Amino acid sequence: MGAVTDDEVIRKRLLIDGDGAGDDRRINVLLKSFTKWCNSPGSPEEGFTQYQRMLGTLAQCEFSMGKTLMVYDMNLREMENYEKIYTNIEQNITSAHEKIAECKKEILRAKRVRKNRQEYDALAKVIQQHPDRHETLKQLEALDKELQQLSHIKENVDAKLELRKKQFHVLLSTIQELQQTLENDEKSDNDDNNQESPAENGE
Repeated sequence: MGAVTDDEVIRKRLLIDGDGAGDDRRINVLLKSFTKWCNSPGSPEEGFTQYQRMLGTLAQCEFSMGKTLMVYDMNLREMENYEKIYTNIEQNITSAHEKIAECKKEILRAKRVRKNRQEYDALAKVIQQHPDRHETLKQLEALDKELQQLSHIKENVDAKLELRKKQFHVLLSTIQELQQTLENDEKSDNDDNNQESPAENGE
């Protein structure tokens, strides 16, 4: 027989003790009452009354055990749900890092475009200082077209970079909201458990 895990020990303990309202004490009392009932020389009426009491105690224990099983199963489902949420958050963070790396590459490309444009502007100024020639005009036209293309590329890169920044900001906000929701849920569960314990002890 393999070693019993901590989860199994806790689960069996919960099944015995129920919701913490003293079900283990009820079982002990039930066993003592059963032993006393078996050995009691009393009248049949007294025996029947004691028998009915034992049935009532047994029903309470069974009800508490069923309720505990339901709570245990619900907690397992909640843990699975939280694990899925954490996995999704980790995937989103990984995706965000990838997008940031891509944005950095786009920034470097934009810097190169800007540098090239400055060099082309300087070259155009030098060319403009020379006497007009047919070939010079053709080169200037080609440079102008290339500058326009580079300018268009830079505008596209700038627009894409701004979009990535907005998307990343929304992603971070969503992650923070999810983390806050998880913390609130955990705090709410702890508060509910703290409120139920005094009430059950009072019973």
